[in-house]
Amino acid sequence: MGTGMGIGLIPVAPATWASFAAVLLYGFSPLDEDSTGFFLLCGLGFLAGVWACQTLITVSDHDPKRAVWDEFAGMWITCLFLPKTLPWLAAAFVVFRLLDIVKPWPIRKFEALPGGLGIMADDLAAGVVGAVGLNV
Repeated sequence: MGTGMGIGLIPVAPATWASFAAVLLYGFSPLDEDSTGFFLLCGLGFLAGVWACQTLITVSDHDPKRAVWDEFAGMWITCLFLPKTLPWLAAAFVVFRLLDIVKPWPIRKFEALPGGLGIMADDLAAGVVGAVGLNV
């Protein structure tokens, strides 16, 4: 699960591919963007991701590139309340990837958290910032 069903094993830009897969899953999901089911998916996806990403950590690599479940959870949070139309999905993808790559303050601070929580938390923060920015 931590590798995003194997997407994290793609040798080039695994986080970008995982974000793309996540936005596609959201776009084709039967869940409404403001439904209880989608909120549960985001919350459970985050909690499961903390565990899944923790299992991929090694002594020499505290944030392995193959751990991409954080991109799924962060991307889905970015999509909260957004219509499932191509322009909105494209905007969500670009905004989330920029925030995840650049990691402006305070997003970067969350990387310092230990273990799987640190892997997941910066993407959660990027997702929240992206969702707020796209919904304002």
